[in-house]
Amino acid sequence: MNLITEILDALESQYHNEQYPPKLGHNEPLDGLILTVLSQNTNDINRDRAYENLKANFPTWPDVITAGKSKLEDSIRTAGLAHTKAGRIITILERVKSDFGDYSIRELAAHDREYIRKYLRALPGVGAKTVACTLLFDFGIPAFPVDTHITRISKRVGIAPEKFSPEEISLMLEDVVPESRCLGGHVNMIAHGRAVCHSQRPECNSCVLSKICNYRRNFHA
Repeated sequence: MNLITEILDALESQYHNEQYPPKLGHNEPLDGLILTVLSQNTNDINRDRAYENLKANFPTWPDVITAGKSKLEDSIRTAGLAHTKAGRIITILERVKSDFGDYSIRELAAHDREYIRKYLRALPGVGAKTVACTLLFDFGIPAFPVDTHITRISKRVGIAPEKFSPEEISLMLEDVVPESRCLGGHVNMIAHGRAVCHSQRPECNSCVLSKICNYRRNFHA
């Protein structure tokens, strides 16, 4: 058994998100993309409030364009960086409409992962994590989004070098994690970072990864 399999198995025994995968996607991938743009530099609660407020005020994406940037800013203020995010959202919507003739990116599903990744990365404010989230949750294409929790766990257990950026870790995990385990594995790692492997004072004594974790061996021997 290799290290990544051992880690995935241990986390699955604790959190069960591979057996019971959460439904995190949207029928229209553009919805998931905009939600992920809102999630940048904020927490899930503020992101969800902003998105719900946006959709309540503007039920369709054409409504957003008609309303304009100022009213969009007011709707998404709880997500923070409203001025910047509103500008990015407007530009994304305009570009998608120009490229596809509609406020939809469903047509991208006909292409392979790297084509979709390249298209999404060219949109304003869309980075590696946003792309990976949209691929995994909304297109159902194997990818491995990496947040601060997954970055921390990957470096502590020793599957990623300390110098690796989140994007480098994401691409590395895409290469080594079986495609069928990406969604559940991703959610399990986040759950573990939130519950046990904290940035400060991690609960190493109750960690299911303690026997294989470099951090535990080096600092809690």
